[in-house]
This record gives sequence, structure tokens and C-alpha cells, in this order.
Amino acid sequence: MIKVAVTGAAGRMGSGIIRKITQQDDMEVVAAIEIPNSPLAGVDAGIQAGAGELGVKIVGAEKLEETLKESKADVLVDFTIAHAAVETVKKATACGVNVVVGTTGFTDEQMAENIKNVKDNDVKAVISSNMSIGVNVFFNTLKKLTPILNDFDIEIIEAHHNQKKDAPSGTAKKAAELIAANSCKTEYLYGREGEVGARGNEICIHSVRAGDVVGEHTVIFAGNKERIELTHRAHSREAFAEGAVAAIRWIAN
Repeated sequence: MIKVAVTGAAGRMGSGIIRKITQQDDMEVVAAIEIPNSPLAGVDAGIQAGAGELGVKIVGAEKLEETLKESKADVLVDFTIAHAAVETVKKATACGVNVVVGTTGFTDEQMAENIKNVKDNDVKAVISSNMSIGVNVFFNTLKKLTPILNDFDIEIIEAHHNQKKDAPSGTAKKAAELIAANSCKTEYLYGREGEVGARGNEICIHSVRAGDVVGEHTVIFAGNKERIELTHRAHSREAFAEGAVAAIRWIAN
């Protein structure tokens, strides 16, 4: 049985991941962590997530290390915010716990720190800007399309719900990185305003934050008389939760 700790346990993604884990035959939730000194501390994580009573109480992040040791978690899953996730990864890896991280918005320095902590503590990790299977197919398709359409103008449009904290999304940034690695376009531009002039070698990223959009990403390849649009739409956060479960199972084995 794979023992899983979940941070951000009362959030939308954390709750969804807890529900999904309870549906698996080979894994169980053994720890649920929320913000430091959380008012939800002591609440049953399963009841909070709508998964029924699990007998696992939510604890504040100030007790993360002792909770991981007591629960003997094999894997910690983090879908929170960048500055908190860096500390979580640091403490979890120091405890010898493998990590699955779907948090976005890491700076280059923060990601380097994550990688260093994983390597220094000799644990396993999956750190991805997007856990859905479809988005990873989207990434692979971009790798193939970009060299063929290298002389087309390339724009990225991403849309998410109005509560998402970071912009552009980690998925949009990853898409831009893949395009830059496979084309002559190496400059990133975020939106436009005023007299923008002629196109150069930029990849422009546009962010929309509105309503309850789960996640949409479109890459436009525009030529003189035609264009191709590659789009991924997430209809439900379950797509990310299912990807996280697949990552938990893969990393544990």
C-alpha cells in the first residue's frame, strides 16, 4: 500500500486528489497538511474533501516534519503555491519522502532549489507544470509542429479561473520553452500595449483570468494565408488529480 501525504489538503486540488486516492486499491491518505496554524487543524481530511471519514486529521504546516515521520508517508503531493511548496519540498526530501509537485509559478532559483533538495537527499520526484495526460501529449505535439512551422508567427493564449494566483500559467511557460528550444524564436513577450511595431522573433503569451475556467491553452501558428491552432482544454480538475495519482503510483514503484 502506497502511503500518501497531501498538502493544501482543504483546497480544490488537494481535496480532489484526496477523493481520487480513496478510490484506489493500492494507496491511502496517511497525512493531510494545510497552512501553518490552520483553523481546520483537527478536522477529518476525508470529511473536508467530501470523501467520507478517513481517520486522518488535518494538521498545520508547522507540524509537517513530525507528521511525515509519524505517518511514514512514501510520497508527498503538493499542489499549492510556489513559495510554500519550496519549503515543503525541502522538508519532505530531508525526511526521505518522495515528492509529486504540480505547483506552478516557481522562479528559476526556486526550481533549482527543488532539484538540489531532491538530489541531495536521494529521493524521487515528479515536478511538472501540468499533470494531465492530455497536456503532455500537447507538449509532445508542439515539439513536432514547431520546427515545421518555424517561419510562422507563434502566439500562446491561456485561460484560467479568476482565483489563480500566478500568470502566465506554468503550462504556458513550458509551451514557450519548448517552442524556443525548437525554433529561432527566443524572446518572450507578455501581452501588448501601445505601438508594438513589426513582429520580431518573440513568442507572445496572453493570460485570461475569468470565471471558473479550469484551464485552456492554445498555441497559434499563423502564416500569411493560413493558420494552425493547437488547443488543450481541461473540463475538470479530475484530469489533474488522475495525473497526480498516476505520478504517485509511478514514483512509488
